Amino acid sequence: MRLMLRLARSAGAAPALLLLGLWAASAGWACSGASPECRVGADCVSGVCLSNGHCQPPHDGASADGDAGFADGGDGGTDGGDSADGAVDGGVDPGPDDVADGGADAGDGMVTCTPENNGEILRSEVPIRAGMHATFLIAADALVNTAGESRPDGSRRWDLAAPLAGDHSVLVELRPLTGLWFAPEFPGATYAAQLRDDSNLLGVFEATGDALLLLGVASPQDDYTRTLLKYSEPIRVLSFPLRLGSAWTSESVISGQASGVYSAYYEKYENQVDASGELATPYETFSVLRVRVSLTRTVGTVITTSRSFVFVTECFGSVAAVHSRDYETEVEFTRASEVRRLSP
Repeated sequence: MRLMLRLARSAGAAPALLLLGLWAASAGWACSGASPECRVGADCVSGVCLSNGHCQPPHDGASADGDAGFADGGDGGTDGGDSADGAVDGGVDPGPDDVADGGADAGDGMVTCTPENNGEILRSEVPIRAGMHATFLIAADALVNTAGESRPDGSRRWDLAAPLAGDHSVLVELRPLTGLWFAPEFPGATYAAQLRDDSNLLGVFEATGDALLLLGVASPQDDYTRTLLKYSEPIRVLSFPLRLGSAWTSESVISGQASGVYSAYYEKYENQVDASGELATPYETFSVLRVRVSLTRTVGTVITTSRSFVFVTECFGSVAAVHSRDYETEVEFTRASEVRRLSP
């Protein structure tokens, strides 16, 4: 039983925080520099604020120069001609392919997105695709204030910008499944990404028109200690549209090989958008919705519970995530097993 519990944890059958922090990496991203040129379309002559914080030039739709984040060549991105992009040369309004991808393409692979800050996050306002990457500051066993400060209008302000003990930078990448040994097992998958900072296991995700789904978990290498786990029903990591009060639940049996040993156990994720407000990160301050996640994992007769919060904003997706220790009883906890925040 102890072996099975250890395998369940190491397989990344993911404390929600890890899943959502992962999605954070998938989603928005990664503007270059800490001070964006624009925040909304009205800040730009062209009327289009790209999701890297730069204005789209009005003359030919080419994006401003940037050094990271989107699939425009350079640091690990795919070329702007990626068929998944559904490029709309210089266009603002996304077509069907762009909606599925999370926004219109500015013509070189850069996704256009103009935050509305209207209390609702649509699927079309969250770019999710292979080739994206962003840098996060991650700290383990950290003191946090998940409750934040209440404001007169009922919203909250959270501050995760300050340095935490043990902070280190991690580049989170969304990898295409092409060439990965487990790709044939997940024909509908959109990307794979490392689930947690202390393990090399990869979560396999599918982005649909209204959700981000976790399909399974696999090891990078196919050998006698390999991991290949599949969910009987995909875990609905995010369900769009997101707005205050939104709630959804996923239940599934995960089974297969974990470190070469057959494993099977049950997971239940209960999600609710429970707060809105302003979040300060090392990268920038964002208008966010907070998703509260409760995970129950059952391995044999042993039940493990944990809690997570993920902070989501338009165009960037998840910009921070906080995960509790196991068996946390307080909704607003103060000791986190892991904290990750978007960083320059």
